[in-house]
Amino acid sequence: MKTNSGAKKRFALTGTGKIKRKHAFKSHILTKKTKKQKRNLTHAATVASADRSAVLELLALK
Repeated sequence: MKTNSGAKKRFALTGTGKIKRKHAFKSHILTKKTKKQKRNLTHAATVASADRSAVLELLALK
């Protein structure tokens, strides 16, 4: 099975096996968002356990 090209650009595995992702809503229309909101969107997050199996399937790791 091929790896999904969009998924490999958006997700990364950590050393412990969790999946890192970026926050949405940080690419444009930033003038109406507060500094705090933009700052909090900068940090990486982890994929929820409910979505983990779907992402692993896209990355052809399952």
